Amino acid sequence: MKVSVLVLNFLPLIVFSLLARVLPSNGIGVAGLVAAVLALGALLLSRPILPPKIISVLSLVVFAVIAALGLTLGRQDDARLATWGGAGVGVVLGLLILALVPVMPFTEQFAREQVPRSAWGSPTFRRVNRVLSTAWGVAIVALGVSRIVAASLERFHAIEVIFGLILPVWIIVQMLRFTKSYPERVAHGGAGGGPD
Repeated sequence: MKVSVLVLNFLPLIVFSLLARVLPSNGIGVAGLVAAVLALGALLLSRPILPPKIISVLSLVVFAVIAALGLTLGRQDDARLATWGGAGVGVVLGLLILALVPVMPFTEQFAREQVPRSAWGSPTFRRVNRVLSTAWGVAIVALGVSRIVAASLERFHAIEVIFGLILPVWIIVQMLRFTKSYPERVAHGGAGGGPD
């Protein structure tokens, strides 16, 4: 699976997280709109375009809802949405990814672009994608929880930076490494466990 293609599909979440941190609280609707447009772009740029990538569809829906709420709510509600919605979006996306693992692990769509059709039904292919999608779902929930902790401790700047920036970046880097190494380990006989 190409990690760069996966990153493109997570770009809306990354950009939203950054914009939610740097824009004033009344900019959460703009952050959601930018992320929704990026998710739509990822949908349109993915090949094959059908079936659409699950992660891009989920991102488009979640960020469109945040954009609509952020652009229509009053100032006080907008500030709450910026603080808690901006942090909670990772939890929502992660839980949606986890809920879909038994039906269609989202990584399977990307893996099918690299693996011959004859291998799609193999137990190893299915297991690898269930493990990868589960790991990504858990990691994204952890990102959301980390951002919630950062939002609740924002008056302690150093702790807020650790939970709001350093830990999320570390989680993403570890997941990209795991996504690249896990299928290779399985292919060479070492099914291995979780992220490094």
